[in-house]
Amino acid sequence: MEINVINMKNEPVETLELPETIAFAESNPALIYEMVRQYQAGGRQGTHATKGRGEVRGSGRKLWKQKGTGRARIGSIRSPLWRHGGTVHGPQPRDYSYSVPTKKRIAALRSVLADKMKNKSLFVINEISFENPKSKTALELLKTLQLTNRTLFVDSRNNKNLQMSIRNLPNAKFSSVAALNVVDALKYRNFVISKPAFAQLTKILAR
Repeated sequence: MEINVINMKNEPVETLELPETIAFAESNPALIYEMVRQYQAGGRQGTHATKGRGEVRGSGRKLWKQKGTGRARIGSIRSPLWRHGGTVHGPQPRDYSYSVPTKKRIAALRSVLADKMKNKSLFVINEISFENPKSKTALELLKTLQLTNRTLFVDSRNNKNLQMSIRNLPNAKFSSVAALNVVDALKYRNFVISKPAFAQLTKILAR
């Protein structure tokens, strides 16, 4: 399977041969779901906290004697049975993140990338080069490529002009190959990647 490489004027320049592991990759919704869940779990703050009976404010004095009053026995005003008392087994600060095998991450990203190619939403540009960091230049590129939906740009993190040009655009985002994840690949319909970054990405996904 081949994919066309274009320039910033949307003109075909050359074609690239894709590895079979990427070209014929099948969609795996269950694996993609698992990776999205893992990504979102890592983004949780986990700062929730409640106070137990030993932490809430209040006296530890026994309110009345154990027997003879006709009332229910009580040892402390901080008892969970009372209003303003401690919480029993309440949530405590914790880390929700967990790791998954690298092969799973690669397989999920490969699956999403294959869907992008089948839907003709993947655009490989020989070089994404802006003279100055301007949002206007990025908008002109999107207009030239006839992209109106959300677009994810992937290139080297050293391409500062590209990063600064699209950071103010509401429907565009920049990502390096190392920072690329399944959630961004799903969130953004169009996928614009430079030729060097695409070569690096295919080398990773072909494992």
